[in-house]
Amino acid sequence: MTQTGAPIITPVIMCGGSGTRLWPLSRKSFPKQFARLTGDQSLFQACAARMTGDAFDAPLVLTNSDFRFIITEQLMDAGIAPGPVLIEPTGKNTAPAVLAAALYLHSKNPDAIMLVAPSDHVVPDIETFHEAVNEGLRVVQEQGHLVTFGITPDRPETGYGYLELSAQPDGSGVAIPLSRFVEKPDAATATQMLAEGNYLWNAGIFLFSVKTIIAAFEAYAPELMPAVAASVDKAEVDLGFLRLDPEAWEDVDDISIDYAVMEKTPDLSVVPYNGAWSDLGSWEAVMREDTPDGDGVVTAGPVTSIDCVDTLLRSEDKDLELVGIGLENTLVVAMRDAVLVADMDRAQDVKKAVSALKAKQAKQAESFAMDHRPWGHFETLALSDRFQVKRIVVKPGAALSLQSHVHRSEHWIVVEGTARVTVDDDIRLVSENQSIYIPLGAVHRMENPGKVPMVLIEVQTGTYLGEDDIIRYEDLYARGQGAKG
Repeated sequence: MTQTGAPIITPVIMCGGSGTRLWPLSRKSFPKQFARLTGDQSLFQACAARMTGDAFDAPLVLTNSDFRFIITEQLMDAGIAPGPVLIEPTGKNTAPAVLAAALYLHSKNPDAIMLVAPSDHVVPDIETFHEAVNEGLRVVQEQGHLVTFGITPDRPETGYGYLELSAQPDGSGVAIPLSRFVEKPDAATATQMLAEGNYLWNAGIFLFSVKTIIAAFEAYAPELMPAVAASVDKAEVDLGFLRLDPEAWEDVDDISIDYAVMEKTPDLSVVPYNGAWSDLGSWEAVMREDTPDGDGVVTAGPVTSIDCVDTLLRSEDKDLELVGIGLENTLVVAMRDAVLVADMDRAQDVKKAVSALKAKQAKQAESFAMDHRPWGHFETLALSDRFQVKRIVVKPGAALSLQSHVHRSEHWIVVEGTARVTVDDDIRLVSENQSIYIPLGAVHRMENPGKVPMVLIEVQTGTYLGEDDIIRYEDLYARGQGAKG
């Protein structure tokens, strides 16, 4: 976008959700928006990057407590200065999240304009996207309308909702008034709508002034206003994040912005977006974003394909060699702790597998063998009833909390870098190939004083090895008690 003067658009990035249809790569503990599915950046990083430039202010992000450090780390890794990060106590769908962002921005700048976007979409044609945003900005400034963006369909897709326009787009990208929202159709209806030409996919991307959207909530969803306003007014700053008040948030209804406002207002214009787009809502969609070989096979990672046709083979572990022989119309995604094999026509049903795993209390339903923390990450290498072996990576300058355990002792062996270790009153440096023992009940801490990542192997022994066996005394990240706080 070309713009002189002060930024006039604040990106509002919605960064919650679990992305269950891309299991096993996307899970509740680390969903698809943080993964590198289609390039060198995560979907979240790419989303933030396409909303940078002279016209854009720093992004405001709405997320939950578990993702707050991942968000700031990924933004900084992408060279993007983080803006406000609002933490929702629980997910309440898009309407309360958008209203909270609008009320917060209104308190800082009543004339603010916000561009609301999901964090997990693929929009590779940034120039075309900016052209659409410019057209939406014109409508917002000249007409005072709410604006949504519709994707020009290229197939009769049954997995998306649609926007029926009052006129057929002419390819110019000019905004058109909305006639109605259409729920996900069956195949026959989708084919008919594609032929008629005045239907676009609903991308869930919006542009409006904070004054206009707040007025729309007051008119069409007034029941949301008191609780959301109270949650913003009573929000507390936590290490630079803003935690919405949990008590007020409990009274907030769970409702989408489409149902709460957009389907009710007469002042909604649609900007047709004619560039490439995908919500990566299934492994089939991921496959469409890649370039297949002559047999229609898409591979990623250490993979060997023999006589396969129209198949996705993806290994997410550099040490796990995946071999497919004679497969057709099949998707295979292999990770160290879980493997998905399915007919490509059932790609939309992967979420059923997650439900089945939850029912049998399989940890793979929501958690990875690798667990991200604000100080780095760890992965479990071996686990039994009374011992566990972990590989722990601590970022430069980072530190684990000062803590103790009730049920386990630990043995640390440094394999890369140097650790500063506290055990009760003893503080010492532990270098590569050195080790230290942490007795049960000892108050201890691990820090990385160096300029490179520090790696150690931790061996736990005891009667209970759960992550919630932690008593925190001090913590740089203010996580409170519990596994993650």
